[in-house]
Amino acid sequence: MRIDGHTEFLAHIGYPTHSFKAPLIYNPYFEQSGINAVVVPMGCRAEAFAALLRSVFALENIRGALITMPHKVSVVDLLDEVSPAVRVAGACNAVRRDAAGRLVGDLFDGEGFVRGVRRKGMEPRGARVLIVGAGGVGSAIAASFAAAGVAALSLHDLRADAARGLAERLREHYPAIDVRTGSNDPAGHDIVVNATPMGMEPGDPLPLDVSRLAPSTFVGEVVMRQAMTAFLVAAQARGCRFQIGTDMLFEQIPAYLEFFGLPTTTAEVLRGVAKIAY
Repeated sequence: MRIDGHTEFLAHIGYPTHSFKAPLIYNPYFEQSGINAVVVPMGCRAEAFAALLRSVFALENIRGALITMPHKVSVVDLLDEVSPAVRVAGACNAVRRDAAGRLVGDLFDGEGFVRGVRRKGMEPRGARVLIVGAGGVGSAIAASFAAAGVAALSLHDLRADAARGLAERLREHYPAIDVRTGSNDPAGHDIVVNATPMGMEPGDPLPLDVSRLAPSTFVGEVVMRQAMTAFLVAAQARGCRFQIGTDMLFEQIPAYLEFFGLPTTTAEVLRGVAKIAY
């Protein structure tokens, strides 16, 4: 990959960085397409994030920033303008600087996740959905499922206040949807999502009781460190259809590229050039 004085960069900010997959997709695409840009992983703990965000956007050759765990929620209060999806979810995963120098944020995790579910033949409209995890990614997925017309959303998080806050925002913007909090029991749900970090490390507990999964349930994962997490292996053994974590990433990147003003492409092209390794 050519890097010179004209190279623009996207800062990929989060912690830890060992699970980052975006550079293995964006950078091969940029190289193949002759786009003089590069995605650079930047490991940043929560206490240093606000200072880093201000500093990195002081650079003239930054095109934007990809925001990931644990900063997707805290970044919202640092921005000048956010999209409706960000307001509903209370989280943001993309930031750019506009012509006036303002920091503008949007959210694409949920869009990518729902687009992937649809590609696999599962229509969210009218479905009953359980999302375990009400942090940045879980909130994004909940907001996008609500926009897609689901009938009911069940939210669970070990931080009960996070789940209740997300539920309140969903009820405000989507009053027709039955929104509940408290239980992570997957029984009776058409779609079940693990939107927690559980599965990133060997020996992590499962996010829910997989024995309660019906074979007809569609199961989705957000963890990207490995393709088949213990949760997905257990769901597959139950006969469930499923979506791996990187599917969400491939499906959202075209929207990211448009947001950053870069030449966009399709998920199929990105899969063809990606150098994902587990």
